[in-house]
Amino acid sequence: MTQKLAVVILAAGQGTRMKSTTPKVLHRIGGKALISHVLDTAAGLQPETVIAVVRHERERVAQAILDHAPHTVIVDQDEVPGTGRAVEQAIAALPADFDGSIVVLSGDAPLIDVPTLERLVAGHVEGQRGMTLLSAIFDNPTGLGRILRESSGAMVGIVEEKDASDAQRKITEINGGIYVFAKAALSRALDEIDTNNAQAEKYLTDAAARILAVGGIVDAVATDDPWLIAGVNDRTQLAEAGRELNHRIVLAHQRAGVTIVDPSSTWIDADVSIESDVEILPGTYLRGATSIATGAIVGPDTTLVDCEVGENAHIRRSEATLAVFGAGAEVGPFSFIRPGTELGAAGKIGAFVEAKNAKIGDSSKVPHLSYVGDVTIGEGSNIGAGTIVANYDGVNKHHSTVGDAVRIGSKNVLISPVTIEDGAYTAAGTVVRKDVPSGSLAMNVAPQRNLEGWVAENRPGTSSAQAAEQGRE
Repeated sequence: MTQKLAVVILAAGQGTRMKSTTPKVLHRIGGKALISHVLDTAAGLQPETVIAVVRHERERVAQAILDHAPHTVIVDQDEVPGTGRAVEQAIAALPADFDGSIVVLSGDAPLIDVPTLERLVAGHVEGQRGMTLLSAIFDNPTGLGRILRESSGAMVGIVEEKDASDAQRKITEINGGIYVFAKAALSRALDEIDTNNAQAEKYLTDAAARILAVGGIVDAVATDDPWLIAGVNDRTQLAEAGRELNHRIVLAHQRAGVTIVDPSSTWIDADVSIESDVEILPGTYLRGATSIATGAIVGPDTTLVDCEVGENAHIRRSEATLAVFGAGAEVGPFSFIRPGTELGAAGKIGAFVEAKNAKIGDSSKVPHLSYVGDVTIGEGSNIGAGTIVANYDGVNKHHSTVGDAVRIGSKNVLISPVTIEDGAYTAAGTVVRKDVPSGSLAMNVAPQRNLEGWVAENRPGTSSAQAAEQGRE
């Protein structure tokens, strides 16, 4: 956008209807706080300045804003209530020579998008308006401000429901709470607005009448997508907004070439990236900054958090966090992959395996019923069923290394720290306490003993004793 632009985000409200110790704008949908979605949209307009006005839980909200968008200017709302006062204080934080347009957004309306705002700003500038707002037609506008128009259709003002007459409450065009102002017109209007209303607040909406009174142009542009202006005021609306956002995210991925078998049971966070020709099966939840390369299959019943999935990998009925899966890797079913795990190309983590901070090389396999933690495994190695890497001594965690082309027998315990060098074998049931040289076989030397007649002597009369007796006949 070429015109000078500033964005003001209103985030001072308490949000009592949320009934939460968490500030309303910090509740999350699509993997991010409500205000983070609004901050991202604001950044998409490429404004000169983004200002956030805060008050309730000031420190928590301000810190969350700066963590997400460090260049945001934080402004504290004072004791004077109302959106008009909040914007008035935001304007005071703008550079003295700023003379462009000001977009005002609500920190609890996360679904507004960049294209809609770009069109709103462009129409505002082209029409040389003092104020432009986004409106919508609601069948049930209860609780919302109404757009007032004269018989010709020209907008003449906005009235809040608590100040509206019975006739005005029947109006179905509502104020969406998203505005564009000419800075000079807004400053002049705010100087004249008072708190003489049912709420004893300084309403930003009163700017419309003030701008019109001095010959300025005000208009409301109706959207046919009411979700763009939907605010979140309670837990029900939070869930509804989250569901709608997820629907839009899923739809965008489908249109980009991703197969999503059951959109109703698939949840994808806003920052997830998925390449074309990926298949997402039912019951899958993709969170955080997860990325999935082409040809991969994820699901069913799988949760990935901040994971990287390579081409043609297949992850099913598993949960993974902060893990990397190489091209052609296979995971699951029922695997639990904890942070720091990296599975190489064509590698395998199989059924009922837990991995943590495990670097598993290309074509290596941990097929089933094992725990591998704090270990580096080379290429082409196989970890037998039931193996445990015992990495914790009760005080400290220790790291072990398994080389290339190693064969670990079933039911092994590797007592960390230990190194098993390239090409070595370990026998079934071995407890590995010492390093194993390349090409060696490690085994525990206690011989097997068979005590003849033990069952008859120690378990007389049991079914086992009877079977043993019959077996001797």
